[in-house]
Amino acid sequence: MKQVQLRKPIKRHYKYFVYIIKCKDGTYYTGYTNDIKKRIKLHNSGKGAKYLRGKGPVKLAYYKEFKYYKSALNEERRIKGLRKELKEKLISEYEKTN
Repeated sequence: MKQVQLRKPIKRHYKYFVYIIKCKDGTYYTGYTNDIKKRIKLHNSGKGAKYLRGKGPVKLAYYKEFKYYKSALNEERRIKGLRKELKEKLISEYEKTN
């Protein structure tokens, strides 16, 4: 008997990014997105995260690409839980490789 496929496989068209931006006051903000350039523009326009209002302009300090949304979300949570010193170490290691 011939097997019938009921659904088409889900095709993922996006890449997801976790990023850290440095604010003009020296604080860091971590987030995730599927369009990193657009998100940075949004943050610098004063729209987006409430935390960043009045803290711009912001500068992209770190990002990492993921294939799946859930992986990016988990990494964002992990980074948000790091102390500032560990975030700075992560950024420093990123800068050395890029």
